[in-house]
Amino acid sequence: MIKTYFKIAWRKFKTNKIFSLINIIGLSVGLACCMLITLYILNETSYDTYHQNGENIYQVGTTFNLSGDVSSMPNTPAAFGEIMKHDFPEVEQSARLVPLFSDSKTLLQFRDKNGGEAKSFYEPQGYLADSTFFRMFTYSFVEGSPSNALTNPNTIVLNEEIAQKLFGNQSALNKIIHVSSSTNGDHDCIVTGVFRQGIKPSHIDGRFFMGMLGGNIEQYIKSAGSNLAVNNMYYTYLQLKAGSNINNIEARFPVFLDKYAGKDLKALGFTKKQFLVQLKDIHLSDRFKQNVTAPGSVKYLYILGSIAVFILLIACINFMNLSTARSSKRSAEVGIRKVLGAKKEALIRQFLGESVIMGLIAFAFAIGITFLLLPAFNNMSGTHITFTITNNALLIAMFMGLAVIAGLLAGSYPAFYLSSFIPVKVLKGRFTNSLAAASLRKGLVVFQFFISVVLIIASVVIASQMRYMRSTDLGFDKDSQVIIPLRSETAKNIYTALKADLGNQPGIKEVGASAFYPGVNNLSDNLFYKQGQNMQLAKRTRMNYVDFDYLRTLGIKPVAGRIFGKDFMSDTSSALILNETAIKQIGFKTAADAVGKQVYFDFGGNHLAFDVVGVVKDFHYEDLHLPITPYGFRLSPGGYNYMIVHTKQGDIDQVLAGIRNTWRKLNPNEPLEYSFLDEEFQKNYIADQQLSAKVGLFTAVAIFISCLGLFGLASFSAEQRIKEIGVRKVLGASVTNIVALLSKDFLLLVGIAVVIASPVAWFVMHGWLQSFAYRVGISWLVFVITTFAALFIALATISFQAIRAALSNPVKNLRTE
Repeated sequence: MIKTYFKIAWRKFKTNKIFSLINIIGLSVGLACCMLITLYILNETSYDTYHQNGENIYQVGTTFNLSGDVSSMPNTPAAFGEIMKHDFPEVEQSARLVPLFSDSKTLLQFRDKNGGEAKSFYEPQGYLADSTFFRMFTYSFVEGSPSNALTNPNTIVLNEEIAQKLFGNQSALNKIIHVSSSTNGDHDCIVTGVFRQGIKPSHIDGRFFMGMLGGNIEQYIKSAGSNLAVNNMYYTYLQLKAGSNINNIEARFPVFLDKYAGKDLKALGFTKKQFLVQLKDIHLSDRFKQNVTAPGSVKYLYILGSIAVFILLIACINFMNLSTARSSKRSAEVGIRKVLGAKKEALIRQFLGESVIMGLIAFAFAIGITFLLLPAFNNMSGTHITFTITNNALLIAMFMGLAVIAGLLAGSYPAFYLSSFIPVKVLKGRFTNSLAAASLRKGLVVFQFFISVVLIIASVVIASQMRYMRSTDLGFDKDSQVIIPLRSETAKNIYTALKADLGNQPGIKEVGASAFYPGVNNLSDNLFYKQGQNMQLAKRTRMNYVDFDYLRTLGIKPVAGRIFGKDFMSDTSSALILNETAIKQIGFKTAADAVGKQVYFDFGGNHLAFDVVGVVKDFHYEDLHLPITPYGFRLSPGGYNYMIVHTKQGDIDQVLAGIRNTWRKLNPNEPLEYSFLDEEFQKNYIADQQLSAKVGLFTAVAIFISCLGLFGLASFSAEQRIKEIGVRKVLGASVTNIVALLSKDFLLLVGIAVVIASPVAWFVMHGWLQSFAYRVGISWLVFVITTFAALFIALATISFQAIRAALSNPVKNLRTE
C-alpha cells in the first residue's frame, strides 16, 4: 500500500512539474532563510554563555545625574571593585578591564635575539586587565597558565593569530615584545600566555591583553587612590558567591557610595548610582549606548525574528495555496478510487502523505541552501556562525517538524474535503471548487503581499537613512583626510619634523595632530561653569587636545572669536575653544558673549580657569545616533595620538608614497599605518549597514517567494478559465482584453495589500528612526514608489501566463466542447 502511495505521488509530481517545483522551491528557500535568521538570533543571545563562572559574574554600571542630565555607563573608578570586595562579603573576586582607548591600533614589535629581521604589526582590540581576569573568565590557553598569566608587571597574553605572526611556529612563552601604546606608554613585555580565540561570541573581543601593572595606567591608578567619584573609565566585573541576592546588594549601594564618595561627589556637583548587569545580559542590555564592544539590539532581533516568521508564513501560504488550488484537478481521481472501494481514511493518508513528502523534500533542499549561503551571510553580518548536523541537531529537528507541519496543513484541505466527495456527483462533473477555498486563497495572497510591501518600505527607509548618514554634512571636512596613528615615543617625537616635511609636499593642504579625531571614542572630559556659578551647575564637556593646525586641517570654522594660532601669545594650555552647544549649556547668551570670558573647573582642590578664545560651529564628533553635546579644544605641547593629513584632490597614491618616504626617513624601524577619516567615521554604522543588507536580502526573498506563489496561482487561474478565454476570443476579444481579464483580480489583491501595509510600515519604521538623533523623514514618495513597484512586480509575474493564455489557439481550447 505504501509503495502504491509513493508511485501515485511520483506520478503527480511528474504530471505537474511546474507546480511541484514552485512548491518545493518556495518552501525550501523560506525554510533556509528562516534557519539563517534563527542561527543569527541564537548567536546574538549566546554571548558569554560559555564562561564557567558566568552565572555569578556581573558588570558594575553607573548612572550619573549631572544638573538633571541623566546617563548610564558601564564604567566605574579604578578602586571600586577592591573596595566592594572589602565591604561586601558576597564578592569573591573582582577584575578590571581597560581598553587601550587612545589606540585605534597598538604597535607590537619583536626582534629575534639571533639578529633576525624585526617584525612589527599594528594590532587592534588590545586591553589592560587585572591578574584575576583569566581566573574569572574562561579562555582556552594553548601556552601558559591563565591563573598567573598577568600577575607580574609588563606581561602580555596574545591570541594564536598574533603569536603566529610574530613568532611563526616557535613557542611564544617568555619571548619579549615591545609594545607602543598611546594609552599605556612604550614598554617591553614578556609573553606569558597564548589563547585560542573562542568560537562562541563574547562582548569582550580582545586579541591581546596586557597586565595592569608596569605602565602608565598603573601610575594613573595609584594617583587616583581610593577616590570613587572621578575617573570613571574602568570596566569592573564582580564574581559573586553562588546564591547571592542581587537586589540586596544593589539596595546597599547608596550607603556604600555615600561612605566612600559622598563628600567628593558633593564637591563636584553631581550624583551617581550603581547597579549590576549579569554577564550573559551585557551584550543585549539597553542600559548602555556603549560598552567594551558595541551592544547588540533586542529591537533588531525582533525585526529579524519577525522577518523570519513572515518569510516562513509566505512560504507555507504558497505551499497551501497551490495545494488547495490543484486539489480540484484530482476530483475525478477521488471519485474513481472511491467507486473501486477506497476508504476515506486511505484517501486522507494518501493526500497528507504526498504533501508531507513534498515538505520533507523542500526541507532537504533548505539544509543544502543554508550550508551554501552561511559563509556569505556571515560576511554580511560580521559573525562567525557555524552550522553542523551535530551541533545544531535540535534546530534541524525543529525545522524538519515545521516542514512536516506545513505539509500536513497544505494537505489537510484536499485530504478532508476531497475525500468526503460523493462519487456519483463527481463523476457526473458536478464538482465545483469551494467558494470558501477561493476566498481563503485570495486572503492569503493579500497577506503575502502585505508582508512583502512592509519589507519593501522598510528597505527603502533604511537605505534612505544609510544614504543620509553617508552624505550629510558633519560640520568638518571628512574627505581626503589621512589618519596616521602615532604610537611609539619615537613617532610622537618626530611629529614636528614629519609635519614640516609633509607641509612642503605639493599634494598636501594642511597637517594637524590631536589626541582624538571625529568618530573615535573620547573618554576625556571636563566639567565647566561660568562666572557666578559653581560646580553644581557645571556641564560635562568632552575635551580634545590638539596642535595649532588641527582645526584648520579639519576645516572646523569659528562662529565667534578665532581658532588657535601661533601668532597669539595667549594661546597656551589655558586657552579654550568650545562648540556652540557648550556655550548654550554653560549659560552664555550668544557665542560672541562667551569670547573673552572665562569658564571654570574645580578638581582635586584646585580652582582652574580657562580663557574662551573662540566658539566653533557645532559638528558631529560622534555618529548620528547621538545628539551633539558640549565639546572643546585645548592646546597640547606634544604627545599626540594621531596625525591628520588633509590632501588635495588628485593622485592619492602619489601623496601616500610621499608620506611613506618621509616616514621611512624619520622613523625607519616602524611601519607606516594609515586610514581615511571618512571610512573610519562610517565604521560607526556597521550594525545599521548590516541590518540594511539583511533586510534588503530577505525582502528580495519574500518578494521572490510571493511571486512564485502568484505565478502558480495565475497559471492555475488561466488553466481553469481556458475555455472561457477560447469563447471570448471567438467572440472578438483582443489579447489586451484577455490579459486585463486575467490580471485585474490579482492586481486588486495586491492593491489591497498595499493599502493595509502602508500605515503598518510607517509605524514600524518611524519607531526605528527614533534611535537616530539625526534622521530622514518618511516621505509620501516612499509609499507611491512602493505601490507602483508592488503592482509592477505582480503584473510582470502574472503577465507571462496571461499573455500565454491570451495567445493560445481558441479552436484547440474548445475542441472538447
